[in-house]
Order: sequence, then structure tokens, then C-alpha cells
Amino acid sequence: MTSWTGRKVLVTGGAGFIGSHLCEALLARGAEVTVFTRYSSRGVAGAIDDLPKAARDSLRMVMGDLKDPSGVDAAIAGQEVVFHLAAHIGIPYSYVHPLDVMQTNATGTAHVLEACRRHAVGKLVAFSTSEVYGSALYAPIDEAHPLQAQSPYAASKVAADALALSYWRSFGTPVALCRPFNTFGPRQPARAVLPTIIGQALRGADRIRLGALTPTRDFLFVEDTVAGTLRVAESETTLGEVVNLGTGTEITIGDAAAVILRAVGRDIPIEEDPARIRPQKSEVVRLIADYAKAERLLGWRPATSFEDGIARTVEWVRRHPGFLVDGGYHV
Repeated sequence: MTSWTGRKVLVTGGAGFIGSHLCEALLARGAEVTVFTRYSSRGVAGAIDDLPKAARDSLRMVMGDLKDPSGVDAAIAGQEVVFHLAAHIGIPYSYVHPLDVMQTNATGTAHVLEACRRHAVGKLVAFSTSEVYGSALYAPIDEAHPLQAQSPYAASKVAADALALSYWRSFGTPVALCRPFNTFGPRQPARAVLPTIIGQALRGADRIRLGALTPTRDFLFVEDTVAGTLRVAESETTLGEVVNLGTGTEITIGDAAAVILRAVGRDIPIEEDPARIRPQKSEVVRLIADYAKAERLLGWRPATSFEDGIARTVEWVRRHPGFLVDGGYHV
């Protein structure tokens, strides 16, 4: 694929955090973008609302549900490229409603795959997650690392990934799996750890309350995630492949909070909140990416440091004071 100009592209979950950035990048490249997002009687456009008006007006919005195969099929008909990002992504939510998460993430992905097969879509890029690896058995984590689901959410994504690869092997469906580590940046909702910290710091809390402070994560700025995702779509070398996107650098949650406090200009205590602690066997204690495959196949490497990404994210949140309303804990 040498050009996106005029290409018909569907982004499931395009109204979400990463999806909105991907849609913006696709529109800038001249693609004709349709967003498939979960139906709401309020007509919520999610993070799409933050796009410039010209970009919003260029998007075609389709509301539905991944669990409805006919709705998914109708959205995919006529599309050349599909990016499948839509999912229930909250790990705490998966403790409360594991069946809903499995039906949406695994069965919903099956509906996307079947529709792409039926309509002979040119390329499907399905989004995975580093959570499928569980706590690192060795580091950095490459694509050959064993999959260890430590939450119902992770299990649903393991199932979705296996389905996607099975369609490539069984039917030749042109699938690639994009597996980003912990993406962060503007428009990320408060359910994720970094915006939770930013929200608490900016609203004037006297301390930062978090779950476990010692687990490490590999935080990837959203622009780098989008750049890697587009290269996964553009390259034929990724067919039937899993591609990690990460920085190869890990930081503890506690140290990440300290970086944010410096960016905000505050010096307050950071403490663990028992209500936010994952079940002991479910906590992923270490994630750090080996992105050598992405560099080898795609020439991709991350361009944004954690500190620079945090500074840009804090600046965006300051300009959108109503976005992280209370900085509280969101399941």
C-alpha cells in the first residue's frame, strides 16, 4: 500500500482514545474513514469530539454493537481496510462483568473476521494488548513470549488474537496483529492509570491514590502507536504476524507518578489505595517490550520519550479542564 488517498477505511472503536488519533491520521492522509462505535441513545461521539470540526465532518459515524453480526457485517461491506480497535478494555470491569467482556472482545472479533472474509477486505489490522503476555517470564518481551492471561480481559484478548491468526491460516484472510504496550496521551480517559494521576494532581488532591506502585509498564505515546499501526497496515510483511509496539523501557507506576507530579509542578505524597489493588494473582508485575520485529519489518521505532509525552499530555489536559472531571477511580 503506497497511498491512503481515497481508500475506504473502517475503524471499529474509532471514537475511543487510540481510535480517534488513528482516524485523525488517516483523514490527514486522504482516506475515507468510517467509525464503528457502540450505540448510545445520547449519540456520544467520544474522543471524536476533540477532533477539529473539518475532521469530524469528514467522518462517517456508524453506531452498533460488536455482538450483533449483522450490524458489523453492514459496517464492513465495501471497506478496503479495517482497523479493529473496539473492545471492553477495562481490567477492573472484567472482574465485574467477565462474560460481557468475553462476548464483546472475543465473539465480537469473530464477527469482524467473518465479515472481512465475506467481503474480501484487503487488510485487517486487529489490535491486541501487551496484557496477553502477563508478567514477564523474560525481558524484554518479544512476540514469542508465552501468553498468560491474568485477567478475564486478557483472556478475551488471547482468544481474539487466536481467532484472528486462525483466519489467516485457515482462509487466507489478510490479518495482522498490532500489539501495543501501554499507550498514553491526550484524550485517554480516567480509567487508565496515567490520566488518573494527572486528574488527581491537577484538581488539587492532597495526595495521589493508586493501586500497586511497584509493577513496571512500558508506556508508549499515542502518536508512536498510530505511526506503528499505519505501518503494520501498509506492509505486506505483516500478514499473519504479531507485531509488538513499545519503547523497550520500563518504569514503575510509582516513578511514573513522580514524573507527572514534576510536570504538573506539585510535590505531594503517592500512596497505595487498597480499593484499587488487583487480585494478587491477577496483577501483571512487569511489562517491557522488545520491538525489534517492528524495527526489522517496518523500520519503526518510538520517537517520543516518556517525559516529553507526559508534558504534552498534561498540557492537553490543562487546555481541556472538563475532561478528567474528578480524577477519581473509574472501573
